Amino acid sequence: VQLQASGGGLVQAGGSLKLSCAASGRTFSGYVMGWFRQAPGREREFVAAISWNGGRTNYTDSVKGRITISRDNAKNLVYLQMSNLKPEDTAVYYCARARRTFTPVVNTEYDTWGQGTQVTVSS
Repeated sequence: VQLQASGGGLVQAGGSLKLSCAASGRTFSGYVMGWFRQAPGREREFVAAISWNGGRTNYTDSVKGRITISRDNAKNLVYLQMSNLKPEDTAVYYCARARRTFTPVVNTEYDTWGQGTQVTVSS
């Protein structure tokens, strides 16, 4: 399986972006999908995760109410809709896959990663 993240860009504070992650392979629907981000000089941090059928989601506290994760298993896509963006959201965003029955927040629980897409929020 390969993951390809896209949709990043430069946006002003308060703006919106929608990231997409396309997965190849026929086993996409059986996996938890997550988004992480990494800012310069900082460790990669959990942003959001969604269970295999979309019935359960998990968010880090700093993005709750501003970011929504969703998935379309028919299209092998997972999305990250981001609104009211802040400069501190600036980072490279990565999508990842985990074969778990819960929505993990630790990056070591994920076994496949996309290449990342840059999100820059200007103040």
